[in-house]
Amino acid sequence: MLMAVDIGNTQTVLGLFEGEELRERWRITTEAQRTADELGAVSAGLLGLRGLGLEQVEALIVSSVVPVLNRSYKNLAEKVLEVPFYQVTATMQTGLKNRYDDPGAVGADRIVNAVAAGRYYGYPTIIVDFGTATTVCAVDAEGAYRGGAILPGLYVALDALVAQTSKLPGVDLEEEPPEAIATNTPDSIRSGFIYGYAGAIDALIRRMSEELAVGAPANGQTNASVESSYDAPEGLCVLATGGPAPVIVRHCREIDTLDAELTLKGLSVLYELNAL
Repeated sequence: MLMAVDIGNTQTVLGLFEGEELRERWRITTEAQRTADELGAVSAGLLGLRGLGLEQVEALIVSSVVPVLNRSYKNLAEKVLEVPFYQVTATMQTGLKNRYDDPGAVGADRIVNAVAAGRYYGYPTIIVDFGTATTVCAVDAEGAYRGGAILPGLYVALDALVAQTSKLPGVDLEEEPPEAIATNTPDSIRSGFIYGYAGAIDALIRRMSEELAVGAPANGQTNASVESSYDAPEGLCVLATGGPAPVIVRHCREIDTLDAELTLKGLSVLYELNAL
């Protein structure tokens, strides 16, 4: 079986694939100083809870935005599991054209999501990944990764607000949100974060849809003048993924599909494309 690992800044998601089927999935805290032995012990414990063992892992593929952990997972694969190791990099075969100014600067998770979107939903697509940072990325109808936007993650923004103000309390954003015109301070925070964040995501999706519809800007100029009368490109699918996604997606008007497993699916596809 293939172990796929998506290492985020706050949490790490592990999946176990048998062929194309995602058999098991776990979410753990990302701890940058973990050694290969520690990762092996954690993996063995998780597998054991499902009646599985480390010996059933045949390969390991990793997408990481925490570079310090890359070596630990490589050692986990090669020295503990004794299986092939694959790390998502700019040189990996993806099937995508990459139009980012510096292709190597694109976050691995953004590329993985784009690959999965193409395999399971088709292009053109816009992908919203809610995490420590929230990314909104666009792939055009020809399968070219065009780039996107990055904004603070929902909970990062909430933590910053609470930390920088003396009277505003922390709130549970998973509670049912109030009316937009809230009548107390906790509900006012929920209103601002839930409806405000959903509106920001919808606005970015609409703007990117318009830019995809009219093509890439000429001569390096921006598409700031794109008019709202432009339609979205034909067949556009707008996807969302990431741990906090369910909190926001139900209040967004431009997102078609929530796929919590999108990144893991993309890792499985990349393994298929790159396995020796």
